[in-house]
Amino acid sequence: MVEEADIPTLCMTSALDITQAVKPPRAVFLNFPLGHQTGKPNDRELQRAIVRDALGAFETIRTPGEIVKLPYVWDPNDSSWEQFDYTKEWSKNMPPRPPRDEADGMEADRRSRFSKPQA
Repeated sequence: MVEEADIPTLCMTSALDITQAVKPPRAVFLNFPLGHQTGKPNDRELQRAIVRDALGAFETIRTPGEIVKLPYVWDPNDSSWEQFDYTKEWSKNMPPRPPRDEADGMEADRRSRFSKPQA
């Protein structure tokens, strides 16, 4: 709906395979840990550069679904973060998964609430 109103959108992603499957109108990819699409914590210079380049993609992306790969590297001397399973720690704080029928009902409710424009 936002794009239909001539308001361009941009997806900032660190999950290339998912972004390729979803095909947002335009996207920038950073090979950074999930949740760090705007850079390392407290590194304002890097964060500004990433956001500046991401916004610049509005001017360069011409093909719907195009994904621009930004040139930044999380750590030029260590790529071990790519092998770490972040979900083990993260999942400890997650609520238990509801039974299938309850989850299906929750999803149906969510779809009904968000299928209409919000006032």
